[in-house]
Amino acid sequence: MKEFFKYTLATICGIVILCILAGIMFMISFAGMIASGSAKTDIKSNSVFVLKMDGTVSERAEEGTPFDELLGQADMSAMGLDDIISAIGKAKENEDIKGIYIEGGATAFDSPATAQQLRDALQDFKESGKWVIAYADQYLQGSYYVASVADSIFLNKTGMIDFKGMGGKGYYLTGLYEKIGVKYQCTRVGKYKSAVESVTRKDMSENDREQRMAMYQGIWQYWLKDMAKSRQVSAEQLNQLADDSIMVFASTDDYKAARLIDGIMYPDAIKKVIKNKLGIADDEDINQVTLSEMIDLKSDKKDEGEKIAVYYAYGEIVDEPLSGFASEHAIVGSETVADLQKLAKDEKVKAVVMRVNSPGGSAVASEQIWHAIKQLKEKKPVVVSMGGYAASGGYMISAPASYIFAEPTTVTGSIGIFGLIPNLSELVTDKLGVTWDGVQTNKHSDYETNLVFSKDNEKELQYMQTYVDRGYDTFLGIVADGRGMTKEQVHEIAQGRVWIAGDALPIKLVDELGSLDDAVKKAAALANVDEYYTETFPGKTSWFESLLKATEDSKDSYLDEQMRQTLGEMYEPFIELRKDRQRNRLQARLPFETTIR
Repeated sequence: MKEFFKYTLATICGIVILCILAGIMFMISFAGMIASGSAKTDIKSNSVFVLKMDGTVSERAEEGTPFDELLGQADMSAMGLDDIISAIGKAKENEDIKGIYIEGGATAFDSPATAQQLRDALQDFKESGKWVIAYADQYLQGSYYVASVADSIFLNKTGMIDFKGMGGKGYYLTGLYEKIGVKYQCTRVGKYKSAVESVTRKDMSENDREQRMAMYQGIWQYWLKDMAKSRQVSAEQLNQLADDSIMVFASTDDYKAARLIDGIMYPDAIKKVIKNKLGIADDEDINQVTLSEMIDLKSDKKDEGEKIAVYYAYGEIVDEPLSGFASEHAIVGSETVADLQKLAKDEKVKAVVMRVNSPGGSAVASEQIWHAIKQLKEKKPVVVSMGGYAASGGYMISAPASYIFAEPTTVTGSIGIFGLIPNLSELVTDKLGVTWDGVQTNKHSDYETNLVFSKDNEKELQYMQTYVDRGYDTFLGIVADGRGMTKEQVHEIAQGRVWIAGDALPIKLVDELGSLDDAVKKAAALANVDEYYTETFPGKTSWFESLLKATEDSKDSYLDEQMRQTLGEMYEPFIELRKDRQRNRLQARLPFETTIR
């Protein structure tokens, strides 16, 4: 027995000592990661900026944790469009960086305009006299569009290019709901406001088909023009290739024959191409700079002059944060209003640029933000820079601005309102046998119950339609006031119709096609400011907060991944239905998504 206790005690002591040593090693490593993260980036002479294109590029990325570097995910944690464009700008100005090497082509973009803005930044880099080279094992269509700006594009010997044009099919769940006894009741204004059709129809309406076709055709023609110019072929040739892609690309040699690429090689050979560009010998190492290092690189520009605030409003517009797994960054009405009120009171801020990238959402939260922006404009100029989307509620919060810039492929407009309420009477009463009875002091005391569980609810639906009509009239008034038009003029181009910015310009929904930098310059001019610097709001979440959130969300992340694997193509419809339970009944939201892969 004594021997048992002796060995047991020794084992426990050993475990305790091991834990202490591991804790000490962890703290040392942790301190080292923090120190390395805060160390100044040293750019060696004759360097190349390696831009790894993998994962998803969205409007803005939160600050990564020190563990990202350890896990090899530093670049992935910073795949925000703002960070990438800033890094390209720094590379352009840095004399030690001679070129950019785009590595990989399996990137997804949250909108066509996101890919377009990244490509524009690379084009600007090239025009400074520096080079861009791209190489990938395969190119998804959005990635190829970005890479097509390169001086030379190379592909793996067994690689492929996804080149097929734009479009896609949406899901319609009406038939499924009929089988289980659920019917969605729609109240909407605007014949193009098709967000409700996935649960009220079994196919695409002609109005929705018209607006989607116009949108995709407009974006595709813009992309064809860019790619044709860079690849020195005609847009018509590229469009024909997209039509024939399934038949004509039997081997990688066919891509070269079609002038989509410049060469076919294995990964080791691309190093020789880069070394030739840098003018170094085969036995010399390539000085590489990563995206995370470029982000950490301090700009030579000093914060001198007056302050221009750049406020990022991106994601769905909601009354409260969407909770649970698959929740994404959102524009929370009350939080955004509070931020804008602070900017209005900040005397150091001379003008505000609203960077809007939103498909809309809650009509109530959108109107509250609109009111806050209008109050802000009474004190200082407000210029909007539209990103991938500024549609429906996203357009509502843009309308009061002093001036509106949009990217050529920004999806905007969608000026309309809808309400969507499920009716469960057939499921609950007819199939499950649940009945309802009760008392009420007035005729419509239980109208909400009738909407959901009664077959005789025409009066309640009329009330909801009146509510939606009133919201649409308010929306028309907001746009008319902001854009110097009459309600009648706005109604002619509204009705929920989606426009790309190139088409929205002549109908006065935007003032000019241009970038975020153009918007900043305009804001400074309106504020009569010659020297200025920018500060972004709201501040990004710190790495420590990100670490805590990652810990809290670990279970949700696991569930999300399991749902993706289990549901497959039905994952997105399921998540949308789950989000609907948390959304405001009155929605000013884009009817579809246009993620580009």
